[in-house]
Amino acid sequence: MENAPWQGDACSLVDEFRAKRRSPLEELRATYGAISKSSLNAVSFIDTASAEKAAKNANTDLPFGGIPVGIKELDSVEGWPDTSASILFADRIAQYTSIHVQRIRDLGGMVPLGLTTASEFGGVNVTRTVLNGATHNPWQHGRTPGGSSGGSASAVAGGLFTLATAGDGGGSIRIPAGFTGLVGLKSTYGRIPRGPFSQYSNLTVTVGCVSRSVRDTARWFDVSNGHDTRDPLSLQRTSGWENDLGTIQVAGLRVAVVPDWGGAVVSPEMWNVLLDTADDLIGAAQLKRIDGVNTALPRMGAAWSISGTIELAAELGDRWPACADQLTPEMRLALEFTHGKYSSDARARIEARRADLNQRMAEIFDQVDIVITASNPDIAFDAQGPLPSTFGGIKAGGRNNGLLTFPCNLHGNPGISVPAGFVDGLPVGLQIIGRHFCEQQLLELARIIEQRRPWPLVAPGGPQ
Repeated sequence: MENAPWQGDACSLVDEFRAKRRSPLEELRATYGAISKSSLNAVSFIDTASAEKAAKNANTDLPFGGIPVGIKELDSVEGWPDTSASILFADRIAQYTSIHVQRIRDLGGMVPLGLTTASEFGGVNVTRTVLNGATHNPWQHGRTPGGSSGGSASAVAGGLFTLATAGDGGGSIRIPAGFTGLVGLKSTYGRIPRGPFSQYSNLTVTVGCVSRSVRDTARWFDVSNGHDTRDPLSLQRTSGWENDLGTIQVAGLRVAVVPDWGGAVVSPEMWNVLLDTADDLIGAAQLKRIDGVNTALPRMGAAWSISGTIELAAELGDRWPACADQLTPEMRLALEFTHGKYSSDARARIEARRADLNQRMAEIFDQVDIVITASNPDIAFDAQGPLPSTFGGIKAGGRNNGLLTFPCNLHGNPGISVPAGFVDGLPVGLQIIGRHFCEQQLLELARIIEQRRPWPLVAPGGPQ
């Protein structure tokens, strides 16, 4: 499409820049043109002046030199709005730039173009807020792209730009990636530093990206991983993420295929599609399927909610409870549910449950190397919500959402969502989970799926 943003992956766009067939400034202007016409409501703020300056001076020798990138609303860029996707902080301005954003901009050469919409405070897997309204899934307007990184996923899958930042504290990379047909890697806790000034809260949040290809995600981690003293829990740098693709040994890895991971209820129709992809992967990668593994996990949803809401309550301060009607329903209910429930006794119970979960995860990964499951319990639901309680015709509680993704956040191990087919014209994601520090194995398995079953890089119809 003439004057449209690049519809391939980011790595191929860098190749176009280096070959002088396209320029960073040309790409940026095409991107802004597409955003202005888009009905997705995926971008909440744009900074044309600084982005054009950066595009004009882009160094295309850098890994992502000149690539326009969307920044999730929950990340910070100095001088940009710092709203936490809440109308309560609509006028707040960021005083610093996130380490993650600094690295992709300064080391990667990316051009930050603006902010992508997110769920309020990152607390729910639907991107619909009082501040911004509802963000739509480019595969079907009126459906959600998920959350909390919903705007990032919607824009990348919708053809507006090739990459965007994302974060995952309970599934917020993998859930939107699964709903929109993208690659979404939730890394080992601490792989990419958070901060500056980030609070640890319940020790579940990792940052990364949503992308159109496995190599894009691998290159992203090449650029952004590694220790920073402002985040003492961040991990030492590892390299070779992109270069080693195709060489990582996965044959013989033991795998459990689990339809009810975390106690979730999964749509039978969707599971049939995912199982077909899983079976194909197991055969192609020469994995060893292990049946009969007890994969039951202790329920941690309430503990995750109670401990995570403490940070939110502190941010609201004395605004709560007078601000209740200005919050999205999910955030209001979370605050009401958890009010007064955090105490020394509650903390002890939460940590005991985390210890139980860690023990069970260790027991499972003593028996297998990989767990394959779904990224979401069903296809994307309504963009306006509420969270569904029926999945493929089977009744389940509203807290079913996120059960598939919570365990990796609480244990700190990695999981990746890979496009694995369609149900009723909407993408479904296969989640591949491994031990701590095994991200490159997960990327290798994702690459095998990508080669054997290529997925559309953007939703049909071009920029939306």
